[in-house]
Amino acid sequence: MESRNWIGGEWLSPSGEEMVVRNPSALKEEVGVVHFSDTGDITQAGEAARLAQAGWSALSPAARGAYLFKAAGLLEASVSELAELASREMGKPITELRGEVMRGVHLLRYYAAEGVRSIGTVIPSNEPGVLQYTKRIPLGVTAVITPWNFPVAIPLWKIAPALLCGNTVIWKPAESASLTAVRVAELFEAVQLPPGVLNLVVGQGSRIGDALLEHPALDAVSFTGSTTTGLGIAERCARRNIKYQTEMGGKNAAIVLKDADIAQAVAMIASGAFRSAGQKCTATSRVIVERSVYETFTEALRQAVEKIQIAPALDPGAYLGPVASAGQYEKVMSYVALARREADILAEGGAAAGTDNGYYVRPLVAAGLDSSHPLIQEEIFGPVIGVMQADDFEDAIRLCNDSVYGLSASLFTRDLRLAHRFLDEADAGMVRVNQETAGVEYQAPFGGLKRSSSHTREQGQAALDFYSAIKTCAISYE
Repeated sequence: MESRNWIGGEWLSPSGEEMVVRNPSALKEEVGVVHFSDTGDITQAGEAARLAQAGWSALSPAARGAYLFKAAGLLEASVSELAELASREMGKPITELRGEVMRGVHLLRYYAAEGVRSIGTVIPSNEPGVLQYTKRIPLGVTAVITPWNFPVAIPLWKIAPALLCGNTVIWKPAESASLTAVRVAELFEAVQLPPGVLNLVVGQGSRIGDALLEHPALDAVSFTGSTTTGLGIAERCARRNIKYQTEMGGKNAAIVLKDADIAQAVAMIASGAFRSAGQKCTATSRVIVERSVYETFTEALRQAVEKIQIAPALDPGAYLGPVASAGQYEKVMSYVALARREADILAEGGAAAGTDNGYYVRPLVAAGLDSSHPLIQEEIFGPVIGVMQADDFEDAIRLCNDSVYGLSASLFTRDLRLAHRFLDEADAGMVRVNQETAGVEYQAPFGGLKRSSSHTREQGQAALDFYSAIKTCAISYE
């Protein structure tokens, strides 16, 4: 398979550099070739999106939603095919990717249904004979910049509400999810989405990012990726006075109190930390355990980690597959080396047959570190967690909040009073009790506090707020 751009309803082959995509599970396997774009492709996409915007926004929300509903049906029919492609491209276990593609189906249907819901409110006027109301209007042209770790779900939870609100879209996927992006765009082509409404431009951010952010047609940006890049995008959008949304890093904590169901906590913490090889911004990265149950918990976690099945991503039994790329492997292994030098290794998974030709990282649990250590403070984005002890609930909350990030946090307890205190006192945008840190339902707002997110939310009704502006209308009829 080879990547292409989809601009103005036409498939075009970029003339920039090429990258051979190799399966992270089996590096000898060539999955396809990605052709990178140059700034001219961005210019063309911006012009196509601007040209299409007036006609697209003139459709009723219900008509726009109908395209999303049709796309959901095609996506559902393509679950196995698309999941296999994405798994081979970026290494997520196939069972997880099938679930991710189905999440995309639900997202499309959810936003399709929003096409027949209210888009405003009536506000009483102080003057007689005046009707005053609000209505939601499109922003215009939106850039959607998506990461590689959720190659289907994240693009769709941005694109679907953007389109439903009447915007046109320029989509720039991560380089290592470009083949999957092409297949997703083909589904939108198949539902005969009007030309220029959705434009796919495959390329390197270092080459085309400036052109995209500076394009005169651009009215908004939605970005998911690194904190450094996100802060730079926010600064540039603010300078242009265009709307922006940045979802960035996380260093998510799970607290285990002395009254917790230890078996439940271990299962959910292991899942939150090691599924997707820890490559989720909501992955559990810090575990804070009340001192009186520390030994019991860590022994149970050690046993669970040693049983984790590491396998190629297409193996249905794989609990943990490879990380996504050589760069990702080198980064995560640098933290593994740091843990071996400076931490106590509580548990480490074993190697598995058939994993000697891929980017596999064994799950690792480190301890003996204070809250200022890089393994506790820095986002690793791999299957490595740090465990700390806390004296009591107050100490655990202090450690939980001792981070520049504030995306997700969880608490394991049977104490309803402390559960509600945690929901109030944890400095995170998504807080959960007796659930893992990773994962929020598609109809619920997604986003964090502090350096994890800008001041908007994705998913649910909150996404419609971001992708639209409010117009206040009044008419005197007397």
